[in-house]
Amino acid sequence: MRKIIRNAIQCKLCGDIIESTDRHDYVECKCGACAVDGGHEYLRRSFKEKDCYVDLSVTEELQET
Repeated sequence: MRKIIRNAIQCKLCGDIIESTDRHDYVECKCGACAVDGGHEYLRRSFKEKDCYVDLSVTEELQET
């Protein structure tokens, strides 16, 4: 299982770096080509073109006890 530390992407079209910090915190870049959602609960991406963003998210592996 992975813990989400940062949920962020960078739009390749307008250069915006956008980050979702809370569950259901849907954030779009300024040109509207891509969006991020989920905060630290889940990673969700929305986009108009498949390769229009760079993923900047940070996760860490949780050790099972």
